Amino acid sequence: MTRHTFQAPRYIVVEGPIRVGKSTLARALAERLHARRVFDCEGSENPFLADFYDEKPGAAFRAQMYFLCERRRRLMEAGLEENAGAVVCDFLFEKDKIFAFINLDNEELKLYERYYALLAPTVRPPDLVIYLQAKPDVLRKRVSKKGDPAETGISAEYLHAVASAYEHFFFRYSAANLLVVDTSEIDFVERNQDLQELLQRLRQPVKGTQYFLPLGGG
Repeated sequence: MTRHTFQAPRYIVVEGPIRVGKSTLARALAERLHARRVFDCEGSENPFLADFYDEKPGAAFRAQMYFLCERRRRLMEAGLEENAGAVVCDFLFEKDKIFAFINLDNEELKLYERYYALLAPTVRPPDLVIYLQAKPDVLRKRVSKKGDPAETGISAEYLHAVASAYEHFFFRYSAANLLVVDTSEIDFVERNQDLQELLQRLRQPVKGTQYFLPLGGG
């Protein structure tokens, strides 16, 4: 009987709301797989984001369009062909639409969706998505602990809306194999043991949608 050796996915995306541990896990995966990393656009790079946080008219649409174009550019330049080397990305292209639905009014959203419909088919879906989720109060504590000046304008209500939107999106997600990880009781940044436990899980196949429930560190 022939045994099939498990082949790790070559294009992995790590996703989830702010301060959930995306960058830490993506960096660890890239090192382990000797993969190229594709970084999401930082808020500080978006020239329209400060006006958005200040709730200036039209700023939400400008900020969202900047993110949409920049994320697509980064994925196009990453070389995601089937026969290319391993790639680990800390954002899913579809995340842009999650935030658009939160931030844009109805007329802005209609225009945004026209541009999104043109760009989305040009982006290759990943082999595996790792969705990191956490309760809004946990995210709020992590944002406060990080103390990033670019994040001082984020309200508790906005964090709750983002976390809920992610859950809604991934509940219906089927474009790639999906591993859902609840990070409310674990912390990849502060506890290396939590990180190593997940990396160990990823040595096994993920088919369809599966859930990873680590023991946690208390």
